[in-house]
Amino acid sequence: MQRAQVEGQERRAQAQGLHRALAALRAEMARRAEATLEHWDGLILRPEFQASARNLADYLALRRGDMVPFQAPLAALGLSSLGRAEAHVRASLDAVLAALALIGGEGQADYPPVEVFAAGPARLAARRDALFGARRAGPATRIMVTLPSEAADSPELIARLAAAGADCLRINCAHDGPDAWAAMIGHARRIATETGRRLPIQMDIAGPKLRVEAVSGEKGETGRLHEGDRFEVVERLGASDLPQITLSHPALMAAMVPGGALWINDGKLRAEIVDVAPGRVLAEVTSTPAKGAKIKTEKGVNLPGVDLRVPALTEDDHEALDFVLRHADILGYSFVQTRADLAALFAAIEARGEADPDQGRAAPALMLKIETPLALRNLPELIVESGGRMPVGVMIARGDLAVEIGFERLSEIQEEILWLCEAAEVPVVWATQVLENMVKEGQASRAEMTDAAMGQRAECVMLNKGPHLVEAVEFLRDVLGRMDRHTNKKSPRLGALGLWHDL
Repeated sequence: MQRAQVEGQERRAQAQGLHRALAALRAEMARRAEATLEHWDGLILRPEFQASARNLADYLALRRGDMVPFQAPLAALGLSSLGRAEAHVRASLDAVLAALALIGGEGQADYPPVEVFAAGPARLAARRDALFGARRAGPATRIMVTLPSEAADSPELIARLAAAGADCLRINCAHDGPDAWAAMIGHARRIATETGRRLPIQMDIAGPKLRVEAVSGEKGETGRLHEGDRFEVVERLGASDLPQITLSHPALMAAMVPGGALWINDGKLRAEIVDVAPGRVLAEVTSTPAKGAKIKTEKGVNLPGVDLRVPALTEDDHEALDFVLRHADILGYSFVQTRADLAALFAAIEARGEADPDQGRAAPALMLKIETPLALRNLPELIVESGGRMPVGVMIARGDLAVEIGFERLSEIQEEILWLCEAAEVPVVWATQVLENMVKEGQASRAEMTDAAMGQRAECVMLNKGPHLVEAVEFLRDVLGRMDRHTNKKSPRLGALGLWHDL
């Protein structure tokens, strides 16, 4: 037998073996997906979200197993390795099975319709435009900017941001108040009308405040602490030889146990819980910058590895909701972790009725801000329950999330969130400290440039406020546009490499 014939037989046998394995995988995926959909039954009240939920169920079922053994054999046969199946899970599997049937000589192949592969990405793009604004030209990824307080008195700033490339404006309800919010929104609406474009407004309710409330001493800060130094967390400041702090929420102290971690100011100061007594916790510093670190009031507090069962909706949030539901296009839900948090928000919205019935405004879309390990574990159900009732997006709050899960895990977790949300056809916001040095100092670091480019795989990138925000918007728009030439989600576009075309 000639070598070509032997190789042909080997390829057919390989294709047949892969077909059997993938067919079994598909059957198991379908079984698990149906069980998941039964579990979600009753959550999906919007028919337009049914297909998204089904694809998400398929994706979760598919990714329960290890797909690595299939990668190289499928690629060797010139087939998809299923590494880009998020947007059309079942159709991708069916297409590979059809190709394997042909290669293996097992008769007629039954390929899925071509339109199936375009449907999911089209829904995701439409939802991106509905949330963050449509655009005829420029990068596919939208840009959201956080408005500073001075924007209330400066319509010119908002006009410059819009001209620089901002698509969506964000107001943090933890700052300013209804008068300032109304002024910002009024400026934005007028500028949108004048320019003939839409500038959606996202308003983030603050959620529970987990931060340092008071510090012993006259200046509202401790002296510089270094590794090995100790301080106390107390219910009330009192006499002590050690620096003392109080915290804004009682759940923080209640969750502390000996050996646990206590991080302050985004992990700039890290400590270990040494001893716990009624009304008092002793902590020892384990890590700070080289010059040490001060503990100051209003700095954030995290307990990495601890699930804080704190309701996401606070009394302040209830007050802010009266304004937000009348004026915002998107409601940013901070610290959402469980279905109970969603139920509380839905009840608050329903209690207020339509956001603005006189103007025919419906309730705003919902932005799930994912910032804790518990929210991360519950993300599929949070997406399904909220997306089943109203338009929804997901914000990767990478600052808080990194502190909670560990900085070394953030890089992989943010990828997994992107994949999961693409499967659910839910727009994602890439948030926290994007181009932070440029926004604050006017010049981006090399690492920030790479991070901004990575954000192109999300539907929107968020910039925080700072004196160089306008320049940062222009820079980010250019970076995103350049990346659009090369990638779409996880897929390289393989456009011509102009740099070496003459070689």
